[in-house]
Amino acid sequence: MSPIVGVLISYLAGSIPSAYLAGKARGIDLRKHGSGNLGATNVVRVLGPRIGAAVFIADLLKGFLPVYFLPRYTETLRPELWALLFGAAAIAGHVKPIFLLGKGGGKGVATASGVFLALAFVPMLIAEVMWIIVFYFSRYVSLASLVGAAVLPIAILLWSRNPESLVFIASVVIAVFVFWTHRANIGRLRRGEEHRFVRRESTS
Repeated sequence: MSPIVGVLISYLAGSIPSAYLAGKARGIDLRKHGSGNLGATNVVRVLGPRIGAAVFIADLLKGFLPVYFLPRYTETLRPELWALLFGAAAIAGHVKPIFLLGKGGGKGVATASGVFLALAFVPMLIAEVMWIIVFYFSRYVSLASLVGAAVLPIAILLWSRNPESLVFIASVVIAVFVFWTHRANIGRLRRGEEHRFVRRESTS
């Protein structure tokens, strides 16, 4: 298989709007409820934790499956490089889904988690544990995501001890990307206006 075809498949997989489909199955356009974001957090807020967990897993798999499987079927001498490109394409699809005309995607955290579970399993688990700890004590999903994104490159560097590793460099890029997609949240955190995650919005 051509690597370019792999990138296209990854982007299309990432573009599957899991949160949007979950909302439509309940007769709701999630872009008009809660935060308006098509991510698992807003699904939990509006539709409840079980549906939110299902959407999170679906979004995670959109990143994990292309990166884990497609390099095995790609005709290239640089499988690690193309695995990273497949991951980047999946994240891009999640943030700018073609099936929604490039509008209304999520912030990419769950899909990026799937990408790095395939690329750096143990460091990603460390980052996920930090996410859980920060969320447990603060109840800020955005803060937990920012901390997890910052911890991931450090964990990869300590694990691999190779600052020239493509996976480490990619983790730094993803961390910057996560901070960029959360720039509004960062502003609200600084002003003390960010909403803590307490309970889902009533839809009755």
